[in-house]
Amino acid sequence: MAEDIQQKLEKYRTAPFDARFPNQNQTRNCWQNYLDYHRCQKALDAKGVDTAPCDWYKSVYKSLCPLSWIEKWDTQREDGTFPGKI
Repeated sequence: MAEDIQQKLEKYRTAPFDARFPNQNQTRNCWQNYLDYHRCQKALDAKGVDTAPCDWYKSVYKSLCPLSWIEKWDTQREDGTFPGKI
């Protein structure tokens, strides 16, 4: 399974269509993929499993989100003030 994900990540260019976010404004899509990535990391780390499948979410949010948002959210997570549930 991890090999399939790695192959998809190598061919990855931009975020694919997500039916949950059909509009042009992709702000919510960015936010949701950021949360999904960190939730995935947390869940798989707790199980002691390889976290490579989580890289898909990271690739998506990095292509959708402005860098300033990512830096702000990372800082908030480190400080314990992040508003999302991870």
